[in-house]
Amino acid sequence: MAVQFARVAPILPVRDVRAALAHYRRLGFEATAYEEAAADPIYGFLAWGSVSLHLARVPDLDPARSVAACYLYVDDVDALHAAWQAAEVDGRLTAIAATPYGLREFAHIDPDGNLLRVGAPITPNTP
Repeated sequence: MAVQFARVAPILPVRDVRAALAHYRRLGFEATAYEEAAADPIYGFLAWGSVSLHLARVPDLDPARSVAACYLYVDDVDALHAAWQAAEVDGRLTAIAATPYGLREFAHIDPDGNLLRVGAPITPNTP
């Protein structure tokens, strides 16, 4: 088969699309609702360069039971971690750690329980 996938966009469940869009906007994402004029939109889009994430409203979502996760590779894990720390958003942000599988990474768990792992390969020049 000659079909090539062009991109992927994980869909993260959220209780309130507007609140989630505001959360991710503070982290630096471009954030828009599918129905911008809707008081309570059911879908949203996040973009950062070529990376896209989608948000879908799940009103009865239990953040403590969420298993949604995605991995974001970046070129400067330290700079992004510092920026997200400075944003002082709700949720959880872990410290950066070197992994046995060759990445330096941190995690952000948003208020809806979605896990974003963010990392970069360890190189000879990595601090």
